[in-house]
Amino acid sequence: MTMDILASTLFIITLLGLWVIVSIPVYISAKILTAGRVRLIHAMGATALGPIVYGGVVSVSVGLLGSVLGTQAVIPAIILAFIAWLWVYKSIFKTGWGRAFGIAVLALIVFIVLAFILSLAMGMIIPLLGERMPIPEPNPFPYPQV
Repeated sequence: MTMDILASTLFIITLLGLWVIVSIPVYISAKILTAGRVRLIHAMGATALGPIVYGGVVSVSVGLLGSVLGTQAVIPAIILAFIAWLWVYKSIFKTGWGRAFGIAVLALIVFIVLAFILSLAMGMIIPLLGERMPIPEPNPFPYPQV
């Protein structure tokens, strides 16, 4: 019982931490494109609401357009969902369509740059850990030969 509560608590803390981390590129890009009128809580709201709206629009669009277009309904559904996601950015950051698109594109670029920097940092840290705790060589014969 105690382990279930601990596991649930750790799960929730991890989700909240990931939510903040994923919101940082949106925050940085919105801060740049809205002349600093954005707070992190706005970016977190956009990061939480955007995928929910996107998923809802894709589901409804595929359901409605699927009867007419068949499997081809996915492409217009994705386009409509992306426009809906831009509408979320437009509404939360109180900006126009062009800046909302710019926030989405710049957030993607910032995310890629931050992921690259993080991977470089991890590449420097992990080998140092390997010196203290050697990683065994993989064995091509995983089972003992009899």
